[in-house]
Amino acid sequence: MGVTLAKILKIEAKMARTQKNKATLGRELITPKGGCGGGPGEGFDMAKTGDTRTGFVAFPFMGKATLLSKLAGVYSEMAAYEFTTLTSVPGIIRYKGAKIQLLDLPGTVKGAKDGKGRGHQVITVLQTYNLILIVLDVLKPLRHKKVIENELEVFGICLNSKLPNTGFKKKDKGGSEVDAETVRSILTEYKIHNADVTLLSNATADDFTDVVGRSRVYIHCIYVLNKIDEISVKELDIIYKVPHCVAISAHHCWNFDDLLEKIWAYLKLVRIYIRPKGQLPDHRSPVVVHYPRTMVEDFCLKIHKNLIKEFKYTPVWGACCETQSSKSG
Repeated sequence: MGVTLAKILKIEAKMARTQKNKATLGRELITPKGGCGGGPGEGFDMAKTGDTRTGFVAFPFMGKATLLSKLAGVYSEMAAYEFTTLTSVPGIIRYKGAKIQLLDLPGTVKGAKDGKGRGHQVITVLQTYNLILIVLDVLKPLRHKKVIENELEVFGICLNSKLPNTGFKKKDKGGSEVDAETVRSILTEYKIHNADVTLLSNATADDFTDVVGRSRVYIHCIYVLNKIDEISVKELDIIYKVPHCVAISAHHCWNFDDLLEKIWAYLKLVRIYIRPKGQLPDHRSPVVVHYPRTMVEDFCLKIHKNLIKEFKYTPVWGACCETQSSKSG
């Protein structure tokens, strides 16, 4: 008990001295040493497979297991009670030639940031996603949406936001003195005493801390409003005007086409087809990369890290040619 009290007093003293980003502070207060997991063998992150990773976040009994089963053909325990999923269940969606890994995690509960419902492990896995699918009950979406967003924000997960247009370059020696006291205190907190700082936008103290400490993860998010079979057509028309939302019925498989198309658009995947010399391109097995990482170097690294060492040149054509570059030698 005395050790815990000493740690609390130390953190309070630190807070009083420096400007602190709430996401970083939240992790210091909440996360035990050794990471967010519950010890060896207790985490449930899965090895990344396929071309990209996405998965569900939702309160219990929102239909995640049904969605995984219908979209990826993978069985995840389903029942008419909460917390049927107790570990991560992976599946693969094959769409437009890409393999999209889809994970079903245990349902989120209020207080996940404090460790309730294995919240630490769930949120740690979410930080590895390329896209988050928040499944909401169409009859009460706003209440659950706000709670989930708050839980993720404490761990530095920013949904549908962009990294602030702010930068800094650490210098070993010299450099002019930083005039802004806030900027100086943040840099001092990270033991950076000389740096070139560039502010290209109306960045807040939290924004600048995000850039220096890389304490936040910026992830695209789609709000999947389930159970549309329980609302009227007029209400459905209103939902379609809400940004980042897709309305579906997991039970009846309604509107899955729109959901898959939106997932594809938000992941920003680019398909690259290989044409062996003297042959036609193989359109069945594209190499899939994330935009804007569509350079020839990215293509080579996706196949094998040693390929770039032996690579000389290649012709490139297609809709994304303006983003490509060839290495010659």
